[in-house]
Amino acid sequence: MNKEIFEGAVFDLDGVITKTARLHFQAWKSMFDSYLKLAERRGGEKFKEFTHEDDYLPFVDGKPRYEGVKSFLKSRQIDLPFGEVSDTPDKETVCGLGNKKNAEFVQYLRAGKTEVYPSTIKLVKKLKEQGLRVGVASSSKNCSDILNYADISDLFETVVDGKVSAALDLKGKPEGDIFVKAASNMNIEPSRSIVVEDATSGVAAGRNGGFGLVIGIARKNNTGDLLEAGADIVVSDLEDMEGLEMEKFLLKQPSYLFDFWNKAPDKILTEKGEIKSPSDKLVFNPLFFKKAKTFFSKEKKTVFFLDYDGTLTPIVDKPSMAVLSPEMKETLRALNKTFRVAIVSGRSREDVENLVGIKELLYAGNHGFDIKGRDLELVMPQVQKFTPLIEKITERLNLKLSSIEGVIIEKKKFSAAVHYRLADKKDLPFIRQEVDAILSGETSLRLMKGKKVFELLPEIDWDKGKALMWIMKALNISWETHNVIYIGDDTTDENAFRILRTRGAGILVSSEPKASFADFFINTTDEVKKLFETIIAERQKPGEMV
Repeated sequence: MNKEIFEGAVFDLDGVITKTARLHFQAWKSMFDSYLKLAERRGGEKFKEFTHEDDYLPFVDGKPRYEGVKSFLKSRQIDLPFGEVSDTPDKETVCGLGNKKNAEFVQYLRAGKTEVYPSTIKLVKKLKEQGLRVGVASSSKNCSDILNYADISDLFETVVDGKVSAALDLKGKPEGDIFVKAASNMNIEPSRSIVVEDATSGVAAGRNGGFGLVIGIARKNNTGDLLEAGADIVVSDLEDMEGLEMEKFLLKQPSYLFDFWNKAPDKILTEKGEIKSPSDKLVFNPLFFKKAKTFFSKEKKTVFFLDYDGTLTPIVDKPSMAVLSPEMKETLRALNKTFRVAIVSGRSREDVENLVGIKELLYAGNHGFDIKGRDLELVMPQVQKFTPLIEKITERLNLKLSSIEGVIIEKKKFSAAVHYRLADKKDLPFIRQEVDAILSGETSLRLMKGKKVFELLPEIDWDKGKALMWIMKALNISWETHNVIYIGDDTTDENAFRILRTRGAGILVSSEPKASFADFFINTTDEVKKLFETIIAERQKPGEMV
């Protein structure tokens, strides 16, 4: 792996590093079969055994223990009180059953040697030799014990397990909390990290966490499920990746959208529309290369998330000059009559809302910290306390940099931006020096680099991708029922492209193809308008479009 692209990797434990998945299933089966037989004797439904394919994989695999109990019981229409985590194994509660499973698992674990997957250990050692940092994230509260039993704990820099999750109140899979925490412990951004998983819930967690690459291992004949959950690549074993330069595939040049409108590129797709693979052992997610017309299927509704600067208006010398054209405004109005439309911008919400001037839209400003519209409203509670600090650093930036010709200091509600598009190149080192000086003294801030702008924001795990997911949840928008499209032009939009990868469509606005997590690119804001017009026109025709 190229360290310039990836700095670390986070591995799941069971089924990825160690061969304990079989022991977990045996413990779950023993516990649930025992309970189901007891329920039958009490006059309940006829006993139906707990199976690997019908029960373990869809309801239990990869989830925190008590979530697994709840999920399976719900599938059988069994309602039990949650109880307390201290419940004894004979207690008829969710926690009691979960604790009984754990007791049985520990017995299985102690009875035999903990085996590992040699190919995984080989990859871990190779990544470390290349300078990448490596951690483990698992729902299991026995994770550290298992690593010790297998005598491999020294290979991993950090371990985020069920005990850590409980102590920090982290959400379980399919939320990305445990993977994000592991990356954070290694001082790595998720976008610069890899997730390796064998469960659909874990693959979804990697995707939801905004990780740069999500690798699924299909040890359970579940290739299709892993792809659907959001895996970039699926292998039967990690040895299948030997010698492949995955960065070149991952950060490909996105495909020109209008080429896809009529036909798929011969170099990427087979005659059947399937992705060509350099290896029979690898399965790339075909959703990367779906045809544009097929994507807008009548079976789903469509929602658009749109950046503002560089997407709806051309990039201009001064932020105040980025005014939406009357033609684009009317096109947006027409688009919003048929589809849901949200504007997601680095500008303050009030600013972008005034610039667009269409009250029916939903607006997310300050990279998603401030959301309002369509009966929704969210201001991240954590950012409120940063207002005085933003005032302070804005004053300092003005004091140090406002005298430099061409520099524009912009104070937003929850961030401060230094625009240097009009500044002389010789002044850039000093500008960056002053920004770095503030960051070194204010550890609660982080730097976001956009097009000719340095932006100082609160050090909070929130970005355009996370805001997109919050809006989707609030509006009951799911990947299964909606076509989710994000159009943007900047590095800040890559957070959203990563979230959408394999599940939606990311469209990069760029004058030329370049490395991006987006699926497609179009050249200009005029082509964005043309795309909207094409979609609106196709909407009126019978056929494939929604």
